[in-house]
Amino acid sequence: MTVRSIAAVLAASLAVAVLSGCGESETPPAAGQLRIATGLDGGVYRVYGSALASVLNDDLRPMRATALATEGSVDNLQRLDERRAEVAFTLADSALPAMTGKAPFARPVKIMALARLYDDYLQIIVRRDSELRHIGDLAGKRVSIGARRSGTALQARRILRMPIMHLRGSRAVRTRSLTLKQSTAALAEGRIDALFWSGGLPTDAIDDLRKTVAIRLIGLPAGTAARLDPDLYTETQIPQYVYGKEGAVRTVIASNLLVVRRNLPAEIAFRITRALFEHKSELVAKHPQARRLNLRSAIATFPLDLHPGAKRWYRQERR
Repeated sequence: MTVRSIAAVLAASLAVAVLSGCGESETPPAAGQLRIATGLDGGVYRVYGSALASVLNDDLRPMRATALATEGSVDNLQRLDERRAEVAFTLADSALPAMTGKAPFARPVKIMALARLYDDYLQIIVRRDSELRHIGDLAGKRVSIGARRSGTALQARRILRMPIMHLRGSRAVRTRSLTLKQSTAALAEGRIDALFWSGGLPTDAIDDLRKTVAIRLIGLPAGTAARLDPDLYTETQIPQYVYGKEGAVRTVIASNLLVVRRNLPAEIAFRITRALFEHKSELVAKHPQARRLNLRSAIATFPLDLHPGAKRWYRQERR
């Protein structure tokens, strides 16, 4: 069987898998379409996902991969659940409530992982000319916690509710649900006092912001990761060199996963996983976070199980 005929069989398999799961009111994707739910303009997901779509278009012909602009992790997982995407980027701490059907998800989302890609750093940004230096200083301030259906918003709400932050009740922040680019513009113009962002280092939109206005990073108290969930978060620092002179601060990281619906054909999952590694240099050329992908960490996809197709590729590579 030729490479083209194999790809045609894969495309037909994907179409059958999608059609078999669609409700009567849903519009199925065209045969051979692979939609990748990425993220917001200015964030790592958007760049990484677009680069992945490009390499998959070469690797899975005649299938057609498309990178979808989205609000982020929660939006991406909901798209998988509603069969409006076949592949998605997500934070692991967003995947946990998705798989268990807890808020903000209405029901369990049947998903599995292909790889752990890299870690996201929680970043709290304020203007350097402000008097805000500690997270407790955000009491009563205007704070963007990210787009409504983003992993950033989910993280920010969890952190702001923690008793150790002293930001509840009369000291609660005045939250805004802005996209990353809306947040950076609002901070530069003084319409908000701070913004939350969970992303790789560096994040282009934050780097662009500091070229417009001097910024400062606000750190988190020691022990935040352990209080949140030690299985999902790790305490670390944002190094001083990342955004210039802003200084190193304590924060938490959570892993980013590439995920698919559980019923994705195993051969397609195998080929997507293989493409991630075989085309790593091309992905790195688009964004440096792609360097973080490696065989040892890629299989650490807690809280999700690896898809059988991905598992087969990792076993093959470890022989």
